[in-house]
Amino acid sequence: MMKLWEGTIPLLAEEGWRDSLIEAGAPGWSARRYCSADLLLRLRPIGLALRATPSAPSLGSAHPPLLCEEGHKFHDVAATFINGTKIAEDIKREVASELEDLKHRGIQPGLAVVLVGDDAASSAYVNMKAKTCEQLGFYSRKLTMPSSLSTDQLLCEVRKLNQDDAIDGILVQLPLPKHLNKHAILESVDPQKDVDGFHSANVGSLVLGHETLVACTPLGVMEVLRRSGVKIEGANAIVLGRSDDVGKPQAILLMHANATVTICHSKTRNLPDVVRQADIVVAAIGKTAMVTRDWVKPGAVVIDVGTNKVSDRAEVQRLFGDDPTRWKDFEKRGYIWVGDVDERGVKEVASMMTPVPGGVGPMTIATLMKNTLKAARTRRAV
Repeated sequence: MMKLWEGTIPLLAEEGWRDSLIEAGAPGWSARRYCSADLLLRLRPIGLALRATPSAPSLGSAHPPLLCEEGHKFHDVAATFINGTKIAEDIKREVASELEDLKHRGIQPGLAVVLVGDDAASSAYVNMKAKTCEQLGFYSRKLTMPSSLSTDQLLCEVRKLNQDDAIDGILVQLPLPKHLNKHAILESVDPQKDVDGFHSANVGSLVLGHETLVACTPLGVMEVLRRSGVKIEGANAIVLGRSDDVGKPQAILLMHANATVTICHSKTRNLPDVVRQADIVVAAIGKTAMVTRDWVKPGAVVIDVGTNKVSDRAEVQRLFGDDPTRWKDFEKRGYIWVGDVDERGVKEVASMMTPVPGGVGPMTIATLMKNTLKAARTRRAV
């Protein structure tokens, strides 16, 4: 008959849990790699019996896996990668179907994207948005303006779009040249056409829980969680980052979905310990591979919003070893995109996680399309 445990002797002894053992004996067993003490504490009230398996002599001090009473390994498998590209395609198909219905009623929603300057990355992103609009059936308009443009001149152009009945959504591509007043420009967009969700009226409505247009990236994260079957209600969620466009609205959305939310940032004390309490981690702090394996509780869901360019060969080797896919991308471009999460380590403890690229990134344009459709329906009362 196998021995049943609610943990393992060394781990529980360290935590002062000597009385928690179902049966004494077998010193030297360990489950630190797979299960933290707080998780054991939460499993115990529901009556889940756990057993530890002693390591084979050849493994030395290696940590054996923690098993449930059915004999299945507990998180002894790599995380499931969430396919954000597929989810984004599903959303775009849904939007295209709705647009087809509106087309039969003589309605074609329109999106205007304003690009200031000649930044290559911004230009490529704007072109991608315009292409997606055309593919789905939106009317799209791209306004390209010189970087020498003044704030007043740009405000004038935005006001024209506000008054244009063919335009349902307005997006001012960021970042703007530093001499422009970003706040004044974003506030000049008609809140009903603010498909980026940055206007203070829409942010205020989000805080109050009113129906409104929400920033595309955090809205995309919520779509990823829900469509992946992640239970948000009652979960402990950590948002790592407090930016106006991701961190803050993300925390509010999770709170409205009945998660218990903590916002962390670079000044948070004992940051790894705080993040380790989370059932859901949304990493949006902008630091390459900052969230490592020891930051993540076994079984947590990890959403990586980070987009960091890595062009150093030694750094690629450190992060991904000899991963052929990563090296192929690196040799082709001279750089690769990496998130805020150390993918190679975290995938060993998380239950689900988003990759970079191919996770949250594709969701941003998909939710922009969804926001534009929503803005059109609201403005046109259809």
